[in-house]
Amino acid sequence: MRAWLLTDTTGIDAFTLEEVDTPEPGPGEVRVALRTTGLNHLDLWVAQGLPAPAHLPHILGADGAGVVDALGEGVDGIEVGDEVVIDPSLSCGSCDRCLREEITQCDEFGILGEHHTGTFAEYVVVPAGNVLPKPPGLSWEVAGSFGLVTATALRMIERARLQKGETVLVCGIGGGVSAAAMSIAVARGARVFVTSRSPEKIQWAIDHGAEAGFDSASEFSKDMAEVGGADVVIENVGPATWKQSLRSLKKGGRMAICGATTGPKVELTLPVLWFKELELIGSTMATHAQFARALHLVASGQVEAPVDSVHDFDRLPDALRRLESGEQLGKVVLAR
Repeated sequence: MRAWLLTDTTGIDAFTLEEVDTPEPGPGEVRVALRTTGLNHLDLWVAQGLPAPAHLPHILGADGAGVVDALGEGVDGIEVGDEVVIDPSLSCGSCDRCLREEITQCDEFGILGEHHTGTFAEYVVVPAGNVLPKPPGLSWEVAGSFGLVTATALRMIERARLQKGETVLVCGIGGGVSAAAMSIAVARGARVFVTSRSPEKIQWAIDHGAEAGFDSASEFSKDMAEVGGADVVIENVGPATWKQSLRSLKKGGRMAICGATTGPKVELTLPVLWFKELELIGSTMATHAQFARALHLVASGQVEAPVDSVHDFDRLPDALRRLESGEQLGKVVLAR
């Protein structure tokens, strides 16, 4: 099969398109002939060694959708020819945390494409429990790209306990997680505000249910104070917005954090944390049940999963540069 191999950790130019052995499914596994693959910032970070893969060369890619073309021993309920969507969260499946459906806290938790061979290839092998039927009305472009970001956003919102009528601030609208979080919050009946450096992205958010948006580089906490403050902040930008995000919270507010696209270190003034009784909530990926709920929300049209652009599989470096530019609004997709 053809696959894009990451040969070192110097960035986008370290990918080469090569012929490699087609993987065979083992017991309890299925092989999927991929139709589409969604790109994520995770791919850019791993390509830069943040973190570096355990072995090189390595095949990245967390999201994907395609057709089952081989079954391992003991697989039931799935047939060759089934159209499926891939859930990228992997775990041991047998520890106490996995049995409680908290797979993200499993000691062996990993992400397809980061810790395991991923979807920047013509075929991928995954556990049978990591594929779900593709809803007939869902396009291949959305099916292969919505998963990581939408399920991550859903888990953030569920961990932050967002309720109908509450006010939520979503930072960095235009990125996949932020766009998904905004759409989920709107669907839940929240009052939604966003930030972005791009007026066009702010306008897109308003057109899709946000009440207003603010420049990410401004003191947007003052704007949030004028509307009563935020019950919940969805934060994955990091240092560039951290101080203003924290100040945007009203007393008793909750901030869910899943990433830091502008760097890993922030400064925290502790008294504001206890005087306002704030909660900082870390969140990583999603459980299998949350992924299934995310798929239902997208397939039913309750939550949007915008696609920015679709690129030929042979043009992965161009697609990654589109993602790296920060100009995208929604998902960047590879199609075969």
